[in-house]
Amino acid sequence: MYHSRGQARGVERLYLDFDSFFASAEQHFNPDLRGQPVGVVPLDSLHTGCIAVSREAKARGVKSGMTIAKAREITPEMVFVVARHDVYVRLHKRILEVIETVLPVAQVRSIDEVVCHLLPSEAEQGERLAKWLKAALASTFSDVLTCSIGMAPTELLAKIAAEQHKPDGFQLIEADHLPQALAGIDLNDLPGVSTGMRARLEAAGVKDFASLWALAPKQARAIWGSVEGERFWNGVHGFHTERPVTKKSMFGHSRMLPRDWRTHDKIAICARLLTQSAGRRVRRAEVRATKMTLGLRGGGSRVASETRSENLRWNWEGAFLPARDDHTFLTALGDGLAEAKRTLSFRPRSVSVMIHGLISSADIMTDLFDTAAQIPGGIARKTDREKWERVSDLMDGVRARLGPQALTMGPQADMPGGYLGAKIAFGRIPDEADFSGPKIADEDTHFVTI
Repeated sequence: MYHSRGQARGVERLYLDFDSFFASAEQHFNPDLRGQPVGVVPLDSLHTGCIAVSREAKARGVKSGMTIAKAREITPEMVFVVARHDVYVRLHKRILEVIETVLPVAQVRSIDEVVCHLLPSEAEQGERLAKWLKAALASTFSDVLTCSIGMAPTELLAKIAAEQHKPDGFQLIEADHLPQALAGIDLNDLPGVSTGMRARLEAAGVKDFASLWALAPKQARAIWGSVEGERFWNGVHGFHTERPVTKKSMFGHSRMLPRDWRTHDKIAICARLLTQSAGRRVRRAEVRATKMTLGLRGGGSRVASETRSENLRWNWEGAFLPARDDHTFLTALGDGLAEAKRTLSFRPRSVSVMIHGLISSADIMTDLFDTAAQIPGGIARKTDREKWERVSDLMDGVRARLGPQALTMGPQADMPGGYLGAKIAFGRIPDEADFSGPKIADEDTHFVTI
């Protein structure tokens, strides 16, 4: 799986990472915000925290995760805007089109990170190629929408290079620059080295990059406890390894609850909306699900990073026959919510719904799924299932033609902050069909009023 150092490859990957993307996007759409400290928050509330802050805010000591109140203590003049996920997704798509005028995009890793594969002739351009990319973006958008670019033999090294020189930076790492090029890097700054992994490394005597570099591949595998350790070793030493294609195993959404939404009735509303959003994704993927997990979290106290440790957790899992309809999913959710009402011993701060146990239609055993002899009421269940599938398909079709809010199963409800089931997360960019609210124009910035 690994190679000798004499087989190291040339510079073959370019990693492009946008700087403070959400905040920079708001500055791009609002020229008056350029040069100002800006925080992007999930909802118009004094008690919420920043999900992104501009470079000006970072320079003053404001960090992502800080509450509005704490950020204002540091920077009283800071401006806060409510996140607009559909606007950011549209901007992301336009950005990809511009990048493609310079280099083909090989992979989209997140809303603000992309990977390009380089030909030898492209790699020879080095920093000039990075400048062409930045100039193309600046001329199409604005000079506040900046990115940091890394070039290296592997994607991992290119990502490290980009992250080391933010904002608006560039670094090229060649194989013969290693390990000296990364000698001073902190292990926590390496992608894939979490707090838990750092503890494992230190327990194995790995406390700096020099000792990490000196590991043998099998040692890395043992520390990681999986083949990921060898993949990491290859990546950091400049050797490509192919990752197996990942298969979708679940569709889930979660949501932090505003303080006035931490009652059972409102938790139920939020969970229902999350469930219906996940159900639509199940149908678009043309699979069926067999399980649902309802999760609630709470408690904890704020730590130095301004995040809150969620040390109170409650989970419930229900199973059902292979299904793709909202009726089945909401019925299962109702069982979970009833159990929560009976047994939950704390006030939740967040709710999550996960629909999983996915199987394709081809994998369903017809005799088990449809035969009354093996399933009590089997024929009736099959008919009932088909009916509710038609209802769900009909509702999806009506929403597609008339708008996402044209039809709902159950009462229409809105939640502060919106974007139920359509928030951008690392590794997931929502589809247009995920957005359930009316389309928001680029210029319709929502400034925090509190």
